[in-house]
Amino acid sequence: MIDLEKLTSGNRRALAKAITLVESKLDSHREQAQGILNQLLPATGKSIRIGITGIPGVGKSTFIEAFGLYLIEQGKKVAVLAVDPSSPLRGGSILGDKTRMELLSREENAFIRPSPSEGALGGVAQKTRETMLLCEAAGYDVILVETVGVGQSEYEVAAMVDFFLVLMMPNAGDELQGIKRGIMELADALVINKADGESIRLAKQTQGHYQSAFHLMKTSSFWTPQVTTCSALKKDRIEEVWQMIESYQNAANECINAGISAFAEKRARQNSQWLKKLIQEMLELRLKQNPQVRQQLPELEAQVLNNQTTPYNAAQKIIDLL
Repeated sequence: MIDLEKLTSGNRRALAKAITLVESKLDSHREQAQGILNQLLPATGKSIRIGITGIPGVGKSTFIEAFGLYLIEQGKKVAVLAVDPSSPLRGGSILGDKTRMELLSREENAFIRPSPSEGALGGVAQKTRETMLLCEAAGYDVILVETVGVGQSEYEVAAMVDFFLVLMMPNAGDELQGIKRGIMELADALVINKADGESIRLAKQTQGHYQSAFHLMKTSSFWTPQVTTCSALKKDRIEEVWQMIESYQNAANECINAGISAFAEKRARQNSQWLKKLIQEMLELRLKQNPQVRQQLPELEAQVLNNQTTPYNAAQKIIDLL
């Protein structure tokens, strides 16, 4: 049994056990986990959730460690969750987070947890969302969600955090061509890491390029995406990154529309989108488990392939079976 009193008082062992329950694929464990989450809901929502992404080699782990240590110095409790929707067999940073963030992992007020990617309903995104709630209930003020994969994982993470930060390299020309416009549109800030030594001038140049690019894009009413530089290795300008995130949080809380702040409205919208996605996935699961569907689907697929029926009619017959 999970001791909820211990969990809410910040006991890391109780938190880890609750996360393991959330990550389990057993139906009985899922039910138990949802019961725990329901009880803990009043204690959630008090953190700021920050998504961090960047291409391999940009120094994500170094940045997260330097940033986490700075936040702990400021009296914060920090949880780091790593998301990788691809196979862990590839040896991405998801398996090495604790060893590569050695100093941070030793801190009493830090909690580092990689997420397994394979899983049933909702996959890694659901597990990370629910893990965030558990971390909030355990009293963590800042939750850093690192996306390790490229592509879909950025969109998954951006849809569950308050602030989405993209780490970049000081490489003005090539990088500007290489970054996907979609990621630019998701970003609340670009932070050019490794701005030290001979790279300082290049980092400033890159900063100018991205600032110009952001001016051409549509932004939210209360926030224009920022571009700043830092050196995680030298622990330089880490404080400015945090101040920028605090400015965003303040602006989002002060922007009130129809009696609700932009900050609360964004979280509510994310929950609503997540609910719809879960309903779709649950319906799909029900379909796959239905014996009549399993029996008739191959036959209907064959009819569609042979132009004996339209995909719409075939789909309608499957839905009617429910």
